[in-house]
Amino acid sequence: MPYLRFKGFDEGFLRKLGPLVVEEFSRVAVVPPEVVKIELLNIVQITATPRSLEIFIFPREQKKHDAIAATLAGILGRYGYDDVHIFFVLLSPSLYYKEGIPLNNVSWLP
Repeated sequence: MPYLRFKGFDEGFLRKLGPLVVEEFSRVAVVPPEVVKIELLNIVQITATPRSLEIFIFPREQKKHDAIAATLAGILGRYGYDDVHIFFVLLSPSLYYKEGIPLNNVSWLP
């Protein structure tokens, strides 16, 4: 946690870019790199949908969310993906369970 879920990307591209994304995301979001998870969603499009990046994360200040989105959009744009929709799915530590226990106290959360 947090999870960065990519949709509409090539797996090889994401594997190659993954270390840079983790490094920059962890720096801007102020989370340990080892907790950042990257996933590629395999979907079936029924209607036209844009390439996207869903970020599942505990809430931050708006400026922090803005900085995270700008950083990731910048990285993706440098590799030709400047049309990516980025959005956050905000999680509550008390409603996020690990081994059946809520994460009421996350040491690296601001």
